[in-house]
Amino acid sequence: MKYLYFFILSVLILNPISAQTETSSETSTYYFIRHAEKDRSNASEKNPHLTEIGKARAEHWSAVLSSIHFDAVYSTDYHRTRETALPTATKNNLELSLYRPKHIDLKNFLKETKGKTVLIVGHSNTIPHFVNDVIGEKKYVDIEDDNNGNLYIVTIINKSISDQVLLIN
Repeated sequence: MKYLYFFILSVLILNPISAQTETSSETSTYYFIRHAEKDRSNASEKNPHLTEIGKARAEHWSAVLSSIHFDAVYSTDYHRTRETALPTATKNNLELSLYRPKHIDLKNFLKETKGKTVLIVGHSNTIPHFVNDVIGEKKYVDIEDDNNGNLYIVTIINKSISDQVLLIN
């Protein structure tokens, strides 16, 4: 009988009850960037491609983000955003998921991407607003027109949200 108590005591010590009742947490991480430099040679062109500098920046983004395994890459349906997102999507063997910033269902987006690592490529006015929607506060303003290097990172663990912005040039 003494050995039975010793056995039960050792099981409790080695396998605490708190560990048995702990819930697992899922981490969702979102990386938001604006498209790279677009061709401005024709002011009437509403859907320009990237310039050579923009193409180089898109490749640079892919290199900067190369140590991150993405589960999804989202882009608006414009040449400049798709061309910015494509190198990273290709490195991760992913198809681009297209989204419309004004029509995105945030609750559904967060549900579909829960526990995943996601890259979102958009525009100077849509990316800060998307980040603000995800973090639940109006923290970020539109990106200056000559700035194509902001990297917003939002991490959600359970209901705890952290965010930061880095300038990558």
